[in-house]
Amino acid sequence: MGHMSGPYVIRGSVVLPEAELMWRFSRSSGPGGQHVNTTDSQVELRFDVARTEALPEVWKERALDRLAKRLTDGVVSVRASEHRSQWRNRETAAVRLAALLAEATAPPPRPRKARKIPRGINERRLREKKQHSDRKRGRSGRDWT
Repeated sequence: MGHMSGPYVIRGSVVLPEAELMWRFSRSSGPGGQHVNTTDSQVELRFDVARTEALPEVWKERALDRLAKRLTDGVVSVRASEHRSQWRNRETAAVRLAALLAEATAPPPRPRKARKIPRGINERRLREKKQHSDRKRGRSGRDWT
């Protein structure tokens, strides 16, 4: 079959370690021909976030916090069954897991600083509101005779 197109980079120099990935294969659901009942093309990829040595401690804490609802005993699970080939489903699952971990370990965004609205912008907004109001008032038929 060949070799997987890893390593799967999470971010920077941090990659998903092949030794810590747990693969499970099963038959995909849905329609198919004779081939579908004989191949285990659905892929479930599991990764133990709580016990991994691959992630820096800060990232691990972030991931455990952000993925709390998806975790089962500290293990995150990703499934792929879109493709008919087990190999392509393996690739898809690994890429999905890497993307999920990259998002979960990303640093929090900078807090937004409240800024004062410039006077000119506020004046323009009020002027446009007034024009809109005048235009609507002009449409009413009350001064027609």
